[in-house]
Parts: sequence; C-alpha cells; structure tokens
Amino acid sequence: MTAEATLPPTSASPTARQTWTRARGVLIAVALLLTGALAIALLQSGTRHGRLDPRSADPYGSRAVAALLADRGVSTRVVTTVDQARTAVGPDTTLLIAVPDLLTPHQQTLLREATQDSGGRTILIAPKTSVSILAPGVSADPVTSFDPLLTPGCELPAARRAGAADTGGVRYRAEVPRADTCYPSEGRPTLVRLPNGGGDTVLLGAPDILYNDRLDEQGNASLALQLLGSRTHLVWYLPSLSDAPAADQDQRNFLDLLPSGWLWGTLQLFIAAALAALWRGRRLGPLVPEELPVAIRASETVEGRARLYRKADARDRAADALRSSTRTRLAPLVGIPVAQAHASEALLPALSARLHGDGQSLHSLLFGPPPHDDAALIALADQLDALEGEVRRP
Repeated sequence: MTAEATLPPTSASPTARQTWTRARGVLIAVALLLTGALAIALLQSGTRHGRLDPRSADPYGSRAVAALLADRGVSTRVVTTVDQARTAVGPDTTLLIAVPDLLTPHQQTLLREATQDSGGRTILIAPKTSVSILAPGVSADPVTSFDPLLTPGCELPAARRAGAADTGGVRYRAEVPRADTCYPSEGRPTLVRLPNGGGDTVLLGAPDILYNDRLDEQGNASLALQLLGSRTHLVWYLPSLSDAPAADQDQRNFLDLLPSGWLWGTLQLFIAAALAALWRGRRLGPLVPEELPVAIRASETVEGRARLYRKADARDRAADALRSSTRTRLAPLVGIPVAQAHASEALLPALSARLHGDGQSLHSLLFGPPPHDDAALIALADQLDALEGEVRRP
C-alpha cells in the first residue's frame, strides 16, 4: 500500500510530438494545395488582365482589333453600363456585349428591347444562359466544341471570305427562319446570325478571334473585322460592378450577389470535409485497448466508488456488489461453475456440504435483503469476509 500510494499519476494525454505525427499529413497536403493555388494565381494574374477590353494590349485584350477597325474608319467606344449601351444603339452602330451571361434577366430584357428595332448589329460573345432573352429562338448546347479551329460551312459572305477561324466554343441550336448557321462542330453551329428588321444579331461561340495573341492566326482577323466593322460606330459593352439597376437591387438577396463559383466551391469544401471526417472517423471492428488519459491507482477507484454509494445512500447496490463478488469467488472453491455462482439452488447446497452449516443462514447472507443502515452494511461485509475465509481454510 505504501509503494502504491507513493506512485505518481501517469498522464497518457498525447504529447506535442504525437499530435504533430498524427496531423502532419493533413497539414502538408493543405500547404501543398495553398502553394499550388498561389503559384497558379501568380502565373495567370497577368495573362487574363484586360480580357476582351479594346484598350488592353495584354494577350487576352482586344486592342489590336480596335486599332485595325480605326484604320478602316470605324470608331470604338467602351461603355460599362446598360443605360449607356441602350443610348448608343442605332442603325449605324454595332453593339458588342462582351460577357452577356453576367447580366441579370432584367438587364438582358432592357438590351433586347433597345436593339430589336434599332436597325444596327448586336454581337453576343459566347452567350449561354442569356440566349433565351437576347436571342429568342436559339438555345445553347450543353456540350461545347473541343476543336477551336472550324471551317465556315455556310453561305454567309463574311464567313466564306474569312475561311477557317477559331470559333470553336459554345454550340447552338437555331430555330429561326432565315438564320445563318456557320462554323459547325459535329452538326451544331458556333456562329449564328439572326436577321432582325434592318439589323441583325450575331452569336459568336468563342471570343478567341478578338484576342490580341490570336488575331493573326487563320482567318480570325478577317472574320473579326467583318463582323465588327459592318457599321461606322462600334459600342463595346463591358459589364462592370457599378452596372446594377435599382430595380434589380431591390429584388436580389445575399445569395444572388455571390458568384456561382463561390457556391460550387463551398459545396466542394463541405464534400471534402465529409470525406475527411469519414477517413479519420473510428472504424467498426474489434475492441482495441487504449491508454487512459491518467493512470489511476486501484485503491483510489475503490474509495471513489464507495464515496459515490455513500453519497447516494445506495446501500442496496453496495450490498449487491459485495454479495456478487463473494459468490463469484466462492463458486470455484466449492466446485461450482462461475456461470452458476448466482443461482442459489446450485451454490447453497455445495456450500452447506462444505461447511456443514445452516443453509437458511447462508441464503440470508448471500441472497438476503439489503441492509437498512450503514452499520448493517458494515456487518454484512464482515460476515461475507468471514465466510470466504472459512471456505478457503483447509
């Protein structure tokens, strides 16, 4: 007891080294993902700057085509709001909408109403969800073209003069009479021209022919100049953050203000978290012994359990625990299987034969009612101890 009492408690909590060993794999993977994302962002931060901006000389800008149009007497004006675009349309004007899918349905409707009877030309760059409003009768095919370079395959003069061009991108289905469908990919056109009174609407499946670094390839320059230079004025509409009509702001909630990419990214994060939880979760299987957070001495356990019984006045449970333990230890001593140690008809006859005592007193001692007070409980414990000692005595 002295040696046990002086034994210091041993903590089994994970050490800093164990915690690092368990978590380093996940931390290294997260660090690699962040490093890769940062590297990609740094590498591409300059290449996409000024995309489809006629004032930008970057690879994905469109300054080269604007300069060529200026040499041919076509002026280019950049607008950034729907109101500016609606005011500028006219029979001698081409309106180019750089990213039509960024516009709200209300904005698309306003542009459609302004351009359908203007007599000018409207060019939509790679529209998908916006075609139902901006180009009624046309729908975007969910499968895009995998080949960027396509041949005209139509009688449109501009396409025939340009020849092969990098129009491969969004493919369309056109159900409009007298519509010109050009540059097909697997039977679906990537350039559609819709007559509209004295003007027309042109859907271009990909913006590649307008990029600075692609303008000199194939027939890109010829096709771009013919499409954009049919009128003396070109209005280049680049949607901006400030382009939000009051009518739309009143109807939009917080989720509408979030780009779709953020919503998909959040969903992917939730899926990744669920997979990580499943991976790190406890597997079903056989019981495995684990180290306790703290090594507790047996005497402390006994004393703590006794105090709990005493605090709850649970003399009945304490007596049951004492009697059950005694019966379990006595059964092998008198030749009774442990499985039958708690059956009075099996244990008591064997004890009576061994001790030549009164079976009624043994039944009261081992299977009797709970004690009525603490003194009776102490007396019961002494009697059980004496009985076990007598059985063990040779």
